[in-house]
Amino acid sequence: MRFPLSTPPAVPAGTLTTGPQPTLFAADGLVLRPWADEDAPAVLAAYQDPEIRRWHTRRPASPEQVLDWFAHFHRAWRQETGASWAVTRDGREVVGRMTLGGFNLDDGEAACAYWVVPAARRAGVASGALRAVSAWALGDGRLHRLWLDHSTGNAASCRVAVKAGFRLEGTKRSAAVHDDGRHDMHLHARVRGDD
Repeated sequence: MRFPLSTPPAVPAGTLTTGPQPTLFAADGLVLRPWADEDAPAVLAAYQDPEIRRWHTRRPASPEQVLDWFAHFHRAWRQETGASWAVTRDGREVVGRMTLGGFNLDDGEAACAYWVVPAARRAGVASGALRAVSAWALGDGRLHRLWLDHSTGNAASCRVAVKAGFRLEGTKRSAAVHDDGRHDMHLHARVRGDD
């Protein structure tokens, strides 16, 4: 049972899904678009990379599982619970993933997650894509706050967050399990109006 709020929701239901999930454009020809079935081989290949596997414990094991993920992503958009984009070069070559998950429309917040394939690293792909998603999500009366967390051992993810304007808010002790055990997690956030 869900009890009524004493305040209006920060994002009224239906605000985000008045149309299809948007395609977003970032610097250097990056295009963030909804996932398509033909992206499945690229996603499956990305999850063979040791660094992606190190930091992402949910991993597809088959093309069918990737297609199930895509179906889940499309449902999440329609139900206003999340959004996931293929980060591409010119709308074709998949070079990464950018996700907003766990939409909380009452408080107007969502969590961010991302990865980039090895050939596209250290070129500003993740931070550019995160800035593009942030601009969309925090604009036009949409969400108020975006947050992300990453292992304190993941210096690259920390650099992406800071470069995209996500301020470090603190450390969540022993907050996530990775293949090698429990990790402390840095918590970063960006709110509407941040520079």
